[in-house]
Amino acid sequence: MSHRVVILASGSGSLAQAIFDDTDLDIEIAAVVSDRAQAQVLQRAQDAGLHTEVVPVSENRDAWNSQIIERVAQYKPDLVVSAGFMRILPANFVNRFPTINSHPALLPHFPGAHAVRDALAAGVKMTGTTVHWVDAGIDTGPIITQMEVPVLPSDDESTLHERIKKVERGLIVATIALILPTLERND
Repeated sequence: MSHRVVILASGSGSLAQAIFDDTDLDIEIAAVVSDRAQAQVLQRAQDAGLHTEVVPVSENRDAWNSQIIERVAQYKPDLVVSAGFMRILPANFVNRFPTINSHPALLPHFPGAHAVRDALAAGVKMTGTTVHWVDAGIDTGPIITQMEVPVLPSDDESTLHERIKKVERGLIVATIALILPTLERND
């Protein structure tokens, strides 16, 4: 029996698409949830025949925290995958649902929303991508997998980020496959 997965995403959905497209993963994608109604990932998910939901961020953060937990809980996920979801999840969310995140840097270096820009500004010769368990901090959860991506002299933020994304797509799928046997099923 497949593991139930909920994908959280805010943007174009290229990372989520890699998960949708991988037929070797023994998962059922129960839903794709976004905080942005205009996020391109929602169209990608609908094109793949997946259920989508939008939980827009409101002025009241506590209300949003409760709403995201309630919406995700209805799908009884074995795993939540944050695939370019640009919101900090509340502690009671990540304590309830095993949640992984893909981050475009070699954590613990360059946490936060501007990892690629920060790596370039620091002048590093190597960066990469990390898949980690999500905890209540910002990119502070235990690291599961990492892959290096060299920084080329000609790189700007967009070219480097695109090369990282290519590696990230394969790594997120491989990491999901790696951790599935360790997850309990919510039947």
